[in-house]
Amino acid sequence: MGLNDAPLLFNFEVESSENLKFIPMVVRFNLDRFGLRISLEQWQTLPYEDRVLLARFPVEDDTQIEPNFDHALFEMLRTHANVEPEWFTPEDNPAWRDTAVVPDSVLQQAKLASLNLPSADDWARLDAFQRYVLAKLSRKAASNHDFLPAMKEFGLAG
Repeated sequence: MGLNDAPLLFNFEVESSENLKFIPMVVRFNLDRFGLRISLEQWQTLPYEDRVLLARFPVEDDTQIEPNFDHALFEMLRTHANVEPEWFTPEDNPAWRDTAVVPDSVLQQAKLASLNLPSADDWARLDAFQRYVLAKLSRKAASNHDFLPAMKEFGLAG
């Protein structure tokens, strides 16, 4: 599978990412998929063109499909920041992969946003990347400013 023609950004991210000043969800997904961690400062050290390229990688949930994200990131960080990303062991079975159960963190974030709680059927209708995004946006106990716009974009809020 090749690169997307353009960065894969949700509508709610276009404004909040401020022209890729912040790490978009597609890059976060691939960082988590490969078990890599970078700081916002490291991200912002990369030239805009490199950030665009990283945001064009696919979001397939199989590291064998597109193994070049990690190589590209390493090379970019070595070249522009003289650092390497940190490694961590990705979760074997993160909650967003389970299509039958809405993660508690997502339900809690919906409550904080005064939304109707998504049902298991609603959750199952989302694609894997959308489930990942909602789980990622709800990982902290505090309200996330992107959660409500994401829920609206994914058809789970009016």
